[in-house]
Amino acid sequence: MSGAHVMARSAPHRPFVVSLLAAVAVALVSSVTARAHEIGTTRVSVVLEHRRTFDIVVVTDAGALVEKLDAGRSSPAALSPDGLRSRLTGADDDFRRRVTIAFDGSAVRPAIAYAVTPGVDAASPAVATIRLTGPIPVGARRFTWKFAWTFASYALTVRSDEPGNSVTEWLEGGEASTPFALTAAVPEPGRFAIARRYVVLGFTHIVPNGFDHVLFVLGIYLLSGRARAVLWQVSAFTIAHSITLALSLYGVVAAPPRIVEPMIALSIAYVAVENIFRSELRSWRVALVFAFGLLHGLGFAGALKELGLPRSEFVTALLTFNLGVEAGQLAGIGAAFLLVGWSCAHRAWYRARIVVPASALIACVAIYWTIERLRF
Repeated sequence: MSGAHVMARSAPHRPFVVSLLAAVAVALVSSVTARAHEIGTTRVSVVLEHRRTFDIVVVTDAGALVEKLDAGRSSPAALSPDGLRSRLTGADDDFRRRVTIAFDGSAVRPAIAYAVTPGVDAASPAVATIRLTGPIPVGARRFTWKFAWTFASYALTVRSDEPGNSVTEWLEGGEASTPFALTAAVPEPGRFAIARRYVVLGFTHIVPNGFDHVLFVLGIYLLSGRARAVLWQVSAFTIAHSITLALSLYGVVAAPPRIVEPMIALSIAYVAVENIFRSELRSWRVALVFAFGLLHGLGFAGALKELGLPRSEFVTALLTFNLGVEAGQLAGIGAAFLLVGWSCAHRAWYRARIVVPASALIACVAIYWTIERLRF
């Protein structure tokens, strides 16, 4: 009778656990082909020459752009740079529909040239360089820009021939830029504005764009839901990646993405596999997480170099980006705690039904990423 009572009491939890793991599996499977660091893959540079012509260069991930233009109907992964360029040229009308170049609120139609070059290494995507040119309407006073072919933050740099008339603005995909005056000098953003922007960039680098880093911190959390165990590991990870992030940005250390990215994926797999075979925190695990944190810091630095840092507020941008990263990591851990840890961590079945299956899923995805990032 007591055994039947225990089974009856634990049975209501099974649908919840099964649904949770199914949701996790869907999220992982749907994300395995996502690139590790989406921010910084799009940059836009605008030159307004003598108030007569404009020259705009968009640099972005060629495969991701083609996939968006095709509305996900086909995968561009196997296409050569020439094949990607052909797709972009053929979709010119579709591309124009989500790009707006306007002077004094009136849109103009630019001439567009598409070029695609291979990535710098086997782990890097092909790069599309899209050049939009045309005349500036006579008497125009203000320029605005809108680009809705990216889902992540990107940097827009606009400059004209007037001394001091240059500005860099961060935009979300589909967001219109602040009107740029063609004649008056534009003031540099203040320290508070820069700090706010880089906190947001750091956070979004983790949630939702840094799925690999989220899996790593979830692997840290799953070993033991006790606050002390999580705190030790997260503190070691934070200190370590802060060190390499700063050293890399100052040019003291450097490592190519073709090495860093597979190693990051392998570190996720290791932590997840260890969770399956161990249930308690050991001192050497903290040291290992610290070493992995050094590696992840190089990954953060790669993304931040792509974003660029304002020279006038370099330290402010670096510190606030790191603060945003930490907030994103804590958000991931907090979500895991609220979803399963708070109500289930003390249950006898928690490790068997949550920790082990979730760790196995994380390990599978991380191993897939490792192989994918090592392909030549």
